[in-house]
Amino acid sequence: MSYIDDLFDTLTSLQQNKRLPPLHLWQPERAGEIDIRIDREGRWYHEGTRIERQPLVDLFATILRLEANGYYLVTPVEKMKITVEEVPFIAVDLDVRGSGENKQLLFSTNVGDYIIAGEEHPIHMRGERPFLLVRDGLHARIQRSVFYRLVEEGQPQGEDLLVYSNGLGFNLGSIVA
Repeated sequence: MSYIDDLFDTLTSLQQNKRLPPLHLWQPERAGEIDIRIDREGRWYHEGTRIERQPLVDLFATILRLEANGYYLVTPVEKMKITVEEVPFIAVDLDVRGSGENKQLLFSTNVGDYIIAGEEHPIHMRGERPFLLVRDGLHARIQRSVFYRLVEEGQPQGEDLLVYSNGLGFNLGSIVA
């Protein structure tokens, strides 16, 4: 087994063993707002001060839920609305296994998620900005340096650039100026 295969297996195993709380079951009556903000770069702030403790940010990310009217941190007893400037997560790294239409693209996020792009985790463009569905309507913006690496994996098809993962092609946009 190669290094990249070992890496993929280790990271996907970590993701599968990550215990996410059953947010969909929690419908607390107590609701409010809290001065927590996630900026466009995925940095978390409380009352204007950056939250520096990464384990705390990672924990908050596991109880984050998107509802029709915004983002909430949810526990069994309360849900607190927070501000998210764009999307809550950032895809900060990319590893590739395989080639052609059979390759797998493994993204790492700023909150410790490891996501293989595919049917359940599509890559999509909003204008010229790339995003990845992480879970339950929560998206990660693909960081610029990671997007450049993603483009290198792309294959021209007509006027578009497609990248493949888990047998699916994702359109990264037009290659015609």
